Amino acid sequence: MPTPTDLQFVSDATGNAIAVIVPIELWREIESERETAHLLKSNAMRQRLLEAKGRNGGVSLEEARANLGI
Repeated sequence: MPTPTDLQFVSDATGNAIAVIVPIELWREIESERETAHLLKSNAMRQRLLEAKGRNGGVSLEEARANLGI
């Protein structure tokens, strides 16, 4: 997990921080959290996500590939 020291700040000519560069792993985590927060705004989507989280069934990738013939 990146630490705060992994961040790089971009400053303008007067020294004001105007942007930040973050490691890609941290950026992906932030984007994932934003997407989840967006989905949770909808009651219907919240219910679907909770139901999916509780599922234990399914098939393995290998089984799905075999079923599809790939």
